Amino acid sequence: MTAKEYRAAYPYLYETHLHTTEGSACAGSGGAGMAYACKTAGYTGIFVTDHNWHGNTAVDKSLPWEAFVERFTKGYEAVKRVGDRIGLDVFFGWEAGYDGTEFLIYGLSKEWLLRHPEIRDASVEEQFSLVHAGGGIVVHAHPFREEYYIPQVRLFPDAVDGVEGINAAHRMYAYKKVFDERAIAYGREHGFPLTAGSDIHSVNLSGGGMAFRRRLADAADFVGAVRAQEDYILTDGERIYDRDGRVLA
Repeated sequence: MTAKEYRAAYPYLYETHLHTTEGSACAGSGGAGMAYACKTAGYTGIFVTDHNWHGNTAVDKSLPWEAFVERFTKGYEAVKRVGDRIGLDVFFGWEAGYDGTEFLIYGLSKEWLLRHPEIRDASVEEQFSLVHAGGGIVVHAHPFREEYYIPQVRLFPDAVDGVEGINAAHRMYAYKKVFDERAIAYGREHGFPLTAGSDIHSVNLSGGGMAFRRRLADAADFVGAVRAQEDYILTDGERIYDRDGRVLA
């Protein structure tokens, strides 16, 4: 099939890696603007995954836990308010940072965070246990990325449920494409489900994400689809990949 035909067969496109100025210090656009941009670009839904308390958060890390969570979720809530009005499904997640090593957390809620302040000081392994106990999943974000803020590549195959095999931010630079190639190979080696997202920080969208044959009901539905390695395709905004990271079109 052609790329156009694949898009028609998998019409429900989801952005799984997105930041807002409310929650991420590195972002360039606010939540409301991100919602409108993603709707215009044809996304069915998006996950807001701002950088958490050990990452490049825009929130004062010294705040008491409840106050931090209230501030941290402002980006998600801004996107959700607009999304509800314009028909864009908006799901909550976050990107957890461990000295440059980062993980995408899906399937939990603001209320879960408020009830679990122990996540703030959890190790990578403890994070995995806590997230699982809450019904969520942990996906290793861009595991082979090399940047100034990443001291070294560190892998935790026993503490993740999946791997971000396609990160559309890497498409912009030829030398970065190898980061995705390595991530795909790592995921295959361990039998992990692969995900795809844009790692988008502004309304200048890349078009990456995951496309399904059906509309997802909620974040828990996404979690179940990834765990089951349901029939979906991945994209970096240009190329189409199957769920194992093989180029289709």
